[in-house]
Amino acid sequence: MAGSAIIFAGFVIGGVTVSQYSQYLIQATQFGDCYDYSTGSTIPVKCDTKFEEEYLYLGLSLGIIAIGAFVIIKGIRGRWDQDVKSDEMVGPKHG
Repeated sequence: MAGSAIIFAGFVIGGVTVSQYSQYLIQATQFGDCYDYSTGSTIPVKCDTKFEEEYLYLGLSLGIIAIGAFVIIKGIRGRWDQDVKSDEMVGPKHG
């Protein structure tokens, strides 16, 4: 359950990041210059800097997804369900 939530968080971070930085990719390919319009005025920014930021967020997103996958795999292969003591078991007693 925790692994699924971590993977979901990774996808959310990746999705939000892509939506924020996709404008810079479009500006760079169409015009060659990048501008930031988030403050209401036109501010020139370096396209390379914005691409580096995007790659950092992509790496963060992939890292979070990898951690979530590790948690899921560790949970599947984990031993905590097999190490329940007999006096802690709930349900009908066998034997």
